[in-house]
Amino acid sequence: MYLEIVSPEATLFGGEVTSVTVPGINGEFQILKNHAPIVSLLDAGDVKVQGDVKVAEEFQDKFSKGPKGELILTITSGTIEMKNNKVIVLAD
Repeated sequence: MYLEIVSPEATLFGGEVTSVTVPGINGEFQILKNHAPIVSLLDAGDVKVQGDVKVAEEFQDKFSKGPKGELILTITSGTIEMKNNKVIVLAD
């Protein structure tokens, strides 16, 4: 599935991933390929991305690597939309 992470400054990431875990307002949840369409608010926490992902050099300082090799972006709030195997995270 395709993931796009957008902040007020720029598009931080865009590419194919295997899963995305986000801090929903009612708890953390994971999205995989062919997930049902969803729109949800996000709380403060970590967006965890798994797959063979590469971040543009100019944004690498915003991400860290997790213990399982996942890419992690810490956010303060946001919104997520999943539709037709495209995930868009609007992150603050």
